[in-house]
Amino acid sequence: MKTTIIYIFFFLSSTLLLPKIGHSQTNSKKDKLKSPSKLDFKVSTDTVPHNNSAYVDNMLGFAKTFLGTPYLSSGASPTGFDCSGFVSYVLGNFGFDVIHSSYGLAEYGRTVKLSEARPGDLMFFKGSNASSSRIGHVAIIYEVNATEGIKFIHASSSRGITIDRFNGSGYYVPRYVTTKRLDYGVENVKNK
Repeated sequence: MKTTIIYIFFFLSSTLLLPKIGHSQTNSKKDKLKSPSKLDFKVSTDTVPHNNSAYVDNMLGFAKTFLGTPYLSSGASPTGFDCSGFVSYVLGNFGFDVIHSSYGLAEYGRTVKLSEARPGDLMFFKGSNASSSRIGHVAIIYEVNATEGIKFIHASSSRGITIDRFNGSGYYVPRYVTTKRLDYGVENVKNK
């Protein structure tokens, strides 16, 4: 019984009592969303690696509980999700009040280089029409490692909530637009 109470207290304190999550909208010309001409897939080899905070781990763990949930156009609940409905639902359970639109979600946070992407960052893609310049898909970065590159969790229109690999993808690489980092109110950096 004591162990259960301690676990519940830890979970609540790490998810609900953290500082309010913030986000910033950016309207600067340099942050305009354009598809890059050449992508850098190399994972950062900084001497100061970023570890997931407990907050990001909890968020990704929560997102993973929906693996296999069916795709539903305009869906924003566990009965079915579209891409932005899934992201807004996950973020909403961790203190964000965000829009249910992939294009609108791209206005939040700050742009980060693909080579500096971390779990918890949002990746944005063109929709099914690769020649369009409009954002039509969003995903949450789930894992980044030197061997397999970037993996993201998202609502696939054909497979529902799933985890896919970005590097080497013939579908997602040509549709990649940008990566955004939201302010989760925590930063866990470990020196080597």
